[in-house]
Amino acid sequence: MTIPTQRGIIVKFGYQLESKRVRAHGRLCSCASFPYKKVVIMDIRKLKPHEEAPMDLLLMADPSRKLIEDYLKRGECYVAKTAEEIVGVYIVLPTKPETIELINVAVAEEYHGKGIGKRLVMDAVEQAERKGYKTIEIGTGNSSIGQLALYQKCGFRISDIDKDFFIRNYPEEIFENGIQCRDMIRLALDLY
Repeated sequence: MTIPTQRGIIVKFGYQLESKRVRAHGRLCSCASFPYKKVVIMDIRKLKPHEEAPMDLLLMADPSRKLIEDYLKRGECYVAKTAEEIVGVYIVLPTKPETIELINVAVAEEYHGKGIGKRLVMDAVEQAERKGYKTIEIGTGNSSIGQLALYQKCGFRISDIDKDFFIRNYPEEIFENGIQCRDMIRLALDLY
């Protein structure tokens, strides 16, 4: 079954096709041909109290199970779920009056590059706005080049650097992109 959309894109069995003119449902309409791009149809929702947090995904963003368990108790966990599986996760935690922090954002490796990380970050921003927060913050390692780019594309701005944060708080050295992760880069987005 094909479904025409407003932007000349048709979704067919989970595939997004680039705009072309084709015959569908007996009439000429915009549709797609090549190249095919896989569209991930998913729902982002708050984790239910009886559900277990996807620890395998959370550990991709933070190697400390102890820290994850601590902020799971104090924060709210949201999951991105396809019909079959959880493909992404984030946790938000109120830190100050009118401020909430996006603590952990992770996407299953096989779903990288499909825009899910951006959708998770933007969902966290929307949740924070709905709940009346004035600022949302996030922190990431100095070696997390892709994450730094993503957060800035989502409107966050660098607000602070916590020097040697990862040296002080993690017993083992962390390397990413060939760079030692030493400093926590803090970013913030004003929501008013």
